[in-house]
Amino acid sequence: MSLALVHSRARAGVRAPSVRVEVHLSGGVPLTNIVGLPEAAVRESRDRVRAAILCSQFEFPSRRITVNLAPADLPKDGGRFDLPIALGILAASGQIPREALDEYEFLGELGLTGELRTVDGVLPAALAAANAGHKLIVPIGSGAEAALAREVNAYTARTLLEVCAALIGTKMLPAAEAPPPQPTQVPDMADVRGQMHARRALEVAAAGNHHLLLIGPPGCGKTLLASRLTGLLPEASEAEALESAAIASISGRGLDPARWRQRPYRAPHHTASAVALVGGGAEPRPGEISLAHHGVLFLDELPEWDRRALEVLREPLESGTVTVSRAARSSEFPARFQLVAAMNPCPCGWAGDPSGRCRCSPENVRRYRAKISGPLMDRIDLHVEVPRLPPQELRPDAPDGEPTVSVRERVVRARALQTGRNGNGKVNAQLGQSDTMLHCRLQPCDQALLENAIEHLQLSARTMHRILRVARTIADLANSAHIQTPHLTEALGYRRVDRGAANGAT
Repeated sequence: MSLALVHSRARAGVRAPSVRVEVHLSGGVPLTNIVGLPEAAVRESRDRVRAAILCSQFEFPSRRITVNLAPADLPKDGGRFDLPIALGILAASGQIPREALDEYEFLGELGLTGELRTVDGVLPAALAAANAGHKLIVPIGSGAEAALAREVNAYTARTLLEVCAALIGTKMLPAAEAPPPQPTQVPDMADVRGQMHARRALEVAAAGNHHLLLIGPPGCGKTLLASRLTGLLPEASEAEALESAAIASISGRGLDPARWRQRPYRAPHHTASAVALVGGGAEPRPGEISLAHHGVLFLDELPEWDRRALEVLREPLESGTVTVSRAARSSEFPARFQLVAAMNPCPCGWAGDPSGRCRCSPENVRRYRAKISGPLMDRIDLHVEVPRLPPQELRPDAPDGEPTVSVRERVVRARALQTGRNGNGKVNAQLGQSDTMLHCRLQPCDQALLENAIEHLQLSARTMHRILRVARTIADLANSAHIQTPHLTEALGYRRVDRGAANGAT
């Protein structure tokens, strides 16, 4: 029977659905036809495959060749199916054994000489192959990425001829090996002089995974503070790191296998579009919020961002996922990131500075802050004013701030308390409404204090719940089993930014 079946994987968001490459040879005019919803790059593979087979000293069948990529309703793109198509043709024509293909999955683009070239999305495919109980053969350039999935038996090859030799049994392919991890180098909190209030807010944000807004004049250290947050976060678990690495793998921007355990830090420019933030395109790709999954997304000059780009953040900040829908397909990407935003207090940047240099009118300040909607501000837990530092604190002989190592120890202890109490590895910022009411109970006097503050500041119910979660985090940092009055008052202090100017539009 002139029929061969080869296993491969497509790319659909962060998933790697199984694709069965069916190759059939029949009589008639010599012709190669590829069916199963292939896109242009897949249709062009017939020419690459033909040249690669001939250059590898095999015979290309002079028969009618039908290649079916099943399931037929799943779009297939890229050159990842070149290798399985070539092997299917060789197996169907009897040049390699069909039964040798059963236990393997194959990915790889072919050059005209038969050389195997790397493809993206190898890590999700390796994880899926492990779950299916199959071995995986990939180009040598993709071996380090495939090896990150420890449960899969992944092998690498340089050429089509090497793969065929391994299937025939005349050569052993080398196992894929992950590179040794590179030491994590993060900026140190000791570089931050002064700014004790902002440093404390950064510690609270790291301990509870809370979103943070820094408001201050130019050059006061907002960007410096934001860049230190990843160093305060606990080391990502293997599952978290694999999720982040899988997103980087399918993004088309490349994955560094030596740094896959490091939490991502993304800082897009304020001219980025909504599609750049949430993802999109005719072939949906992850955006910045997904590339920051289990890491930090820093948005500088927040009021300078396009209003529509900022508004698309509202749902992912709550759900931790984003769905990109297009006419041809829809893809869901994880987006559980920690937002750190920075902005000036007014257009010139000096409102409230003791120097009195600000000349912005109250109306200009109101319009400037109104560029950020109230619903978005509600979703940011900590609003922190960062003042200009006095020159004395910038002297070379001025004492350094507390180092990252010391702060991180407190953050790790607080997170351990949260995950043990909340269950399912949840930190305080991820608590639902019922869990918030359960774990963030207040004494009657503190409950009255909270209600008075909510009424005075005209805050929403969502904000009230976020204040309770922040207070719970502050209590965890103090190793307190219950939220005390100082913990609640500190949490309320992070919401004292002028709401009237911020709520210009909701």
